[in-house]
Amino acid sequence: MAARSISMLLSAGVMASEVTLRQSGGSVSATIPKELARRFHLEPGDRVQAIETADGILLTPFDPSVQQALALASEAAKQFQPALRELAQ
Repeated sequence: MAARSISMLLSAGVMASEVTLRQSGGSVSATIPKELARRFHLEPGDRVQAIETADGILLTPFDPSVQQALALASEAAKQFQPALRELAQ
């Protein structure tokens, strides 16, 4: 992330925390700092949505409608891939 982006985040009052990843069975888990969990009303067992972005991973509270929209967009991209590729040229 560019220094300008970091500066914009800090000036907007965005909280940033270092998170250590741990092995958890066949997955990798991250512990959300207590203050962030409190601010976003997250409790053990809550679900969050992990979205891959150009800047990294975005975690948001889980919303089934967002999950459905992402699945539909992914399916549409697969279905119309040849047309999208042609349009991009």
